[in-house]
Amino acid sequence: MTSLFTSPVAVSHWWLKEFLAPGMVAVDATAGNGYDTALLAERVGPSGRVFAFDIQQEALEETKKRLVKLGLADRVRLIAAGHERLLEYIQSPINAMVFNLGYRPRGDKTIITRPETTIEALKAGMTLLVPNGLIVMTVYVGHPGGAEEWTSLERFIAGLPTEEWRVVKLRFINRPEHAPFNIGLQKIG
Repeated sequence: MTSLFTSPVAVSHWWLKEFLAPGMVAVDATAGNGYDTALLAERVGPSGRVFAFDIQQEALEETKKRLVKLGLADRVRLIAAGHERLLEYIQSPINAMVFNLGYRPRGDKTIITRPETTIEALKAGMTLLVPNGLIVMTVYVGHPGGAEEWTSLERFIAGLPTEEWRVVKLRFINRPEHAPFNIGLQKIG
């Protein structure tokens, strides 16, 4: 048996694997290198749909290569836009959404997610999310801008009504304070 707690990304993937089922619709707010997108596409199956956003053309190309190699490209729409523009591209209900905040691994470390666009994308995803739907976030605070993004994001999600949202934070307590962690939000049905 493999460990669930190797990294915050592994935890996010575990949550998503447990939640997603064939025929569902999912959003990858930050396509990056395509790992989250591929997982979503695999889990929603041929009858499902995935929308993946990124502002970096290189990220979309890397994601497309991964999807083609895995035979999953036909169920994914790659969108060359910031995740804050989600409602311009998606109007139908979604079952799940994933964010991997910070910068793209092996990419330009100066291109990072920002609090204002992340919160706008989160709000948009929350409006489309079906009852009992899931939003998973891996939050990185150890890079320039990361702590500021988390401060704004935490203020927003801490204020969500408890009768409408379940919000959890999972942090590895035997790692440094600046280590990445997970946030899970579930819309109460």
